[in-house]
Amino acid sequence: MQPPLLLLQDIALTFGGEPLLEAASLSVPAGERLCLVGRNGSGKSTLLKIAAGLIEPDSGMRFLQPGVNLRYLAQEPDLSGYGDARAYVEAGLGPTHDRHRATTLLNELGLSGEEDPARLSGGEAKRVALAHVLAPKPDILLLDEPTNHLDLPAIEWLEAELEGARSALVIVSHDRRFLQNLSRNTVWLDRGRTRFLARGFSQFEAWRDSALVDEERAVHKLDRKIAAEEHWLRYGVTARRKRNQKRLEGLAAMRTARRQRGAFTELRLEASDADISGELVIEAKEVAKTFGERVIVKNFSTRILRGDRLGLVGANGAGKTTLVNLLTGTLAPDRGSIRHGANLVLATLDQGRASLDAAAILRDALTGGSDFVEINGERKHVIGYMKDFLFGSEQARTPIERLSGGERGRLMLARALARPSNLLVLDEPTNDLDLETLDLLQEMLANYKGTLLIVSHDRDFLDRVTTSVLAAEGGGRWIEYAGGYSDMLAQRGARVGVVPVLAAPAAYKDKPTTAAVQAHRAKPRLSSRERKVLDNLPVRIEELRVLKARLQSLLDDTGFYARDPAKFAEVSAVFAKAEAALDQAEGEWLRLAILREESA
Repeated sequence: MQPPLLLLQDIALTFGGEPLLEAASLSVPAGERLCLVGRNGSGKSTLLKIAAGLIEPDSGMRFLQPGVNLRYLAQEPDLSGYGDARAYVEAGLGPTHDRHRATTLLNELGLSGEEDPARLSGGEAKRVALAHVLAPKPDILLLDEPTNHLDLPAIEWLEAELEGARSALVIVSHDRRFLQNLSRNTVWLDRGRTRFLARGFSQFEAWRDSALVDEERAVHKLDRKIAAEEHWLRYGVTARRKRNQKRLEGLAAMRTARRQRGAFTELRLEASDADISGELVIEAKEVAKTFGERVIVKNFSTRILRGDRLGLVGANGAGKTTLVNLLTGTLAPDRGSIRHGANLVLATLDQGRASLDAAAILRDALTGGSDFVEINGERKHVIGYMKDFLFGSEQARTPIERLSGGERGRLMLARALARPSNLLVLDEPTNDLDLETLDLLQEMLANYKGTLLIVSHDRDFLDRVTTSVLAAEGGGRWIEYAGGYSDMLAQRGARVGVVPVLAAPAAYKDKPTTAAVQAHRAKPRLSSRERKVLDNLPVRIEELRVLKARLQSLLDDTGFYARDPAKFAEVSAVFAKAEAALDQAEGEWLRLAILREESA
């Protein structure tokens, strides 16, 4: 195996008297595609900062090979002190780097480079920060929630850019589809320790669940052994105190181990249901809305019935939130009509967390000052309700401004779900939520008896939750597709919009010729070589699937690693290559199949 470019070994770090990291390790060889996963607050961002050299651990070793170019993308990038976006991106370039690449990346991300950093939105700031870390083509990229604040076109652009990059990647993200598409190996950070899986994120959750089941069995056996030892301790230690001192020490060690294992705390989500609504929830007829000369909605009509789960997708600024406000009656249309069904009770989760008072304390934000929350007619004490959302009782008086992004996300969920409703509007509900919380949110929404309107850039979340997707097609047109996001792509034959590419300055590009413009406008056609590739790809895909399944069966053998660690590593590497080749082949087949349909 090739030596690592970056190595963290036995990293330990304590915050406020509580250990955050106890024995965390990370190895990043050249070309690695690694995702780092774990619950909110488990220390993923902290471990990335240690890897980037921004935080010094209490103990452990960090090694970075001399001459290795490493770049770190923070969750909330700081662009202060720079005159414009281009200056910030160019600040990350060395004397040997191509300075034109800074402008090219900014243009591809829909920015000119002249934007004032102080006036950028969250999505624009994230795009500038991405250009900053991508421009020098580093050997290692450490990415902390790179898709936060990005719209779907930007996320898909970033995926393609990273897929073609030579950089080793370490990614922290809550976006399942993003991790599935880019990762080949997985590191799970759990209760201060790391565990390595030589497979991509698509295999992680089944492996994690199996590991937790095994741990639960081990804990159960340990509990029984402790009970037996305690029985002996009560009735047999008096006469044999000196001879059996080691047995007492062993019992203490077992108790310590049991405490360290702890309980894998479960999040509990339950929505408070209002009385059932009418069969018709919302009916829109020929609705139109403009802001100045900009058309947001044009001649839009739809019928939303009880139990529908409608997702809204499109680029930032397409008008998703505006359309939701029109449908729910928060905003009046310029033309057309909106009719609501009988007995409609609305609850909303807003993406900006704007309804949170930063100075308020946690318990008051949940209850408005009361000691109880009522869920489906059952009174529940606020401390118990806080624990359902993974808040400790000691956090009851914590000001909102001191909560992390993930904690604020859970708080917003707790507030929205506590209100009786039969129409639930979720505007970017997945922001800052960890994967386990997302699992439980999806399960809760599946059991929700009312109607859902969901604005989200999370493709996996849309696939798991929605019954139809409403896509912005430009010019105020909105078209509804049955199914989830993947179903919409299959019907639509293209991704949601594109990242607008701005015209680069004359110094950076040549003026296109008339022939080039005509070629761009011409209908795409398959070349003879592409037709041959398309015909041969199904056989290649099947061969790769068979190879992957055979390798998977070898790796599933729990004793394989113990018998032959070197062979296990070799098979894991071949499996990763087969998995990457299969993903590439399937993607190429889909691209060529779509091209064939468009050229027909």
